[in-house]
Amino acid sequence: MKFGIIAAGTGERLKEEGITAPKPMVEIAGKPLIRIIIDEALRNGASSISIIINEESKEVEKYLNNLKLNIPLNIVVKSTPSSMHSLFALKKFLADESFILATTDSVFLPDEFRRFIKFVKINKAYDGILSVTDYVEDEMPLSVSVDRSMIIRSFDDGINNNKYVTGGLYYFSPDIFKEMDLALDSGINRLRNFLRLLLFRGYLFRAYPFSIIIDVDHKTDIQKANSLLTEAKLNL
Repeated sequence: MKFGIIAAGTGERLKEEGITAPKPMVEIAGKPLIRIIIDEALRNGASSISIIINEESKEVEKYLNNLKLNIPLNIVVKSTPSSMHSLFALKKFLADESFILATTDSVFLPDEFRRFIKFVKINKAYDGILSVTDYVEDEMPLSVSVDRSMIIRSFDDGINNNKYVTGGLYYFSPDIFKEMDLALDSGINRLRNFLRLLLFRGYLFRAYPFSIIIDVDHKTDIQKANSLLTEAKLNL
């Protein structure tokens, strides 16, 4: 299965707190965030990996260009206005089959990711399967309303009365790219709003629960992510 990775953010909040490294190069448990998700993709049978980084990320670009993988690694260097536009910039590598999309700042338990991939592989009838968690510390969470079968019925800014928030890991059918022109023509400019459009257009999304996913936006998130992955290694 193909993997797409969005690593195009600028990490402004981390910079404001004194973190000088580009966000994809921030180390968690001794490894850069970008390498963590690449290794998880390789461990879970990725047939190719396509990554978008912004035009200012020279350090990240150099790091990626020096990697030696046994599968194709496609690197797109492009600054985009939103994560939706970053996804669309990866279309040429992802549009011919179903794929996994990940944001580089999502830290999760490897065993749960493995089970997520296993679930995806036997449930490809869905247009999308989205990681969700009831661990909520994001400042601007996108929560989901689900039915008893975990089918997503709506996306909401903030928590509202919803139990789960999205976690930055997605399975998508390539059919979602059929709505790209409509999204752009409608002025949609965030991935969360593109998800709303897809739901409105009748696409079928299922939520898949993780016990915890940490969105690394602040120094305190780095500490929490370090603890999470260090403990996971100790429990192997």
